[in-house]
Amino acid sequence: MAGQFTKNTGRLLRFLLRRDRLRISVWMLSLVTVTLMIAISFTDLYATKADRQAIAETMLNPAMTAMVGKGYGLEDYTFGAMMAHQMLLFTAITVAIMSILLVARHTRADEEEGRIEMVRSLPTGRLSNLLATLSVVFMTNFLLALIIGFGLASLGIESMDLAGSLLYGAGLGAAGFFFTAITAVFAQLSENSRGVIGFSFFVLGISYMLRAIGDVSSEALSWVSPLGWILGTQVYVNNYWWPILLTVGVSFILCILALYLNAIRDLDSGFLPAKPGKRRASFFLQSPFGLIFRLQRTGLIAWAIGMFVIGASYGSVLGDLDTFFEDVEMMKQMLTPVEGFSLTEQFITMLMSVLAMMSTIPTLMAILKLMGEEKKGRTEHLLSRAISRTRLIGSSWVIAMLVSFGMLSLAAIGLWSLATASIDGGIDLGVVYRAAMVYLPAMWVMIGFTVLLIGLFPNGSSWIWGYLIYSFIVVYLGNLMQFPDWMSNLSPFGHVPQIPVEDMNIMAIFILTVIAFACTTIGFIGYQKRDIEG
Repeated sequence: MAGQFTKNTGRLLRFLLRRDRLRISVWMLSLVTVTLMIAISFTDLYATKADRQAIAETMLNPAMTAMVGKGYGLEDYTFGAMMAHQMLLFTAITVAIMSILLVARHTRADEEEGRIEMVRSLPTGRLSNLLATLSVVFMTNFLLALIIGFGLASLGIESMDLAGSLLYGAGLGAAGFFFTAITAVFAQLSENSRGVIGFSFFVLGISYMLRAIGDVSSEALSWVSPLGWILGTQVYVNNYWWPILLTVGVSFILCILALYLNAIRDLDSGFLPAKPGKRRASFFLQSPFGLIFRLQRTGLIAWAIGMFVIGASYGSVLGDLDTFFEDVEMMKQMLTPVEGFSLTEQFITMLMSVLAMMSTIPTLMAILKLMGEEKKGRTEHLLSRAISRTRLIGSSWVIAMLVSFGMLSLAAIGLWSLATASIDGGIDLGVVYRAAMVYLPAMWVMIGFTVLLIGLFPNGSSWIWGYLIYSFIVVYLGNLMQFPDWMSNLSPFGHVPQIPVEDMNIMAIFILTVIAFACTTIGFIGYQKRDIEG
């Protein structure tokens, strides 16, 4: 009986590997290359123990703890402790994103497009596709863990021994295991891939937020988050393996739950069915703008709440920064006092760059929804009506522009609201809001590039995510890793003036805006002329 449920799983596994061989290879190559390059760069940037201890002091403040995680081994900040402290969390988040997208692609997305029904018509088991998907993504994470583990050990860097390096890799693999399993569960609960990805990213965001708050105020809260479990391994310091076993064990339980739910549900159904709509569409819903907005309404609301909460969580830890900066000579040198602005206000500029790039995620999701609908064959039906292509892509573009403004505003207001409560004398909303809004043109460039890809290279539209990840690495880690200026200049976020520390660069903002609208215009023209997938 069990064989009937898993029949030809091996064949499906090989098919999925062949189908995603390029996608998986790019993910793995990028993660391994970035990890090894950063490990090597640490040896050049912080060659002496004094240099490492100086940077360790800057990591003691609550804002940095909330951002990168609780530091272990700060009293003896070796290369290994530095690598684990500054890179493990964000690399684990990237691995989690990879796992979420791969699982959603081969479960609910394939089911929506009718591929699972075709597979089920062949001599395959009921659980075969889900088992093959879990196996492929688990194998990917396991191989990634081994390559990074042995790769770090092979560098021969002091304090980065084989045991710690393998644990570092295992932490990344375990994070991938957990989010593979949780996405598989949501693939049974939700009725569409949009819901699967939305719920999974929501869990990832909540995990990050709980860990951030817990690391600053309550260690017990950190252990509610799977990301807190990964950091609890204390890689290269104490090398605890039991958090890895905990993560893998919970992942296994979630996989069993996903398989059980998959076995008892009907194809194309979910345990969280969408409620039936109104019998007659409203006037707003009868327009392309209203329809596209309605399709994304729930996800946008969730992201809006999330961005406000993330901004507020950063704002809540800003109260003690001025005192911290006064005691750390290195921070005084890094942040030259500007008359009329506190050091805390200057530190906000770094937080805003992170919040702006996080706000870009829902913005890009809003514009890429157009490609998602096209691949499912729904766009052709819309265009057969009295709707022009310009109006259709224009509606998506307007929504993305509104989302960029709304998400960035909510993040800024969230940061200001709790920063005012935690800082003596409060903080001026205008300072925070200007520091945020100056990033809008950079977000518009990302929207413009996406429209350009949709209009000219629709099959490559998803590569915009790689560009966003690149921007995060070179902008956020650029100063820390001392990347050359040309690398940050390749990202629109690298040209944004750091308000209020720097004066407003009107020319840079103007050029970014021109580039954004030029790309958008070319994308509109290309979309009018190219074939629509049916």
